Amino acid sequence: MMREVDRLRQELDATMSGDPWYGTAVLRILNGIEAGHAAAHPVTGGHSVWELVAHMTAWVNETNRRLRGGVHGTPVEGDWPAVGSTTPESWTAALSRLRQAHDELARTLVAIGDTDLDRQVAGAQTDAAGQPVTWYQTVVGLLQHDAYHAGQIALLKKALGIA
Repeated sequence: MMREVDRLRQELDATMSGDPWYGTAVLRILNGIEAGHAAAHPVTGGHSVWELVAHMTAWVNETNRRLRGGVHGTPVEGDWPAVGSTTPESWTAALSRLRQAHDELARTLVAIGDTDLDRQVAGAQTDAAGQPVTWYQTVVGLLQHDAYHAGQIALLKKALGIA
């Protein structure tokens, strides 16, 4: 019988690079986007692909921090980290940080037990109804977050004329 944390890790892997139910995995959507396109803002007032990748990375890291006992809060990097340099090397590094963050979270998931998934996030985090936010909800929320932003990136690719 498979552990629930292993199922969550499989979903994390599918979202990043596998065959997720919702459609195309994050890394496949990001494939073919070069630094110049990643930094572009084709939608006035909207985020760039690069900004979305930095935001996603920050929240993967924040989720990992919470599963390691950290108190809920804004990611250390900030909610929307500044992009900075927009060179091809910087874009490669940004993609690498996203992959590394997911790999680290996957390692954390396999190290915890199913009973840990029912633990409340440190700092007594509650949802809008006042109910405790569990580690399980945090991981599922991250998967939803990744899927949402993957869809935004896919639309930005189309706006940029990238097949």
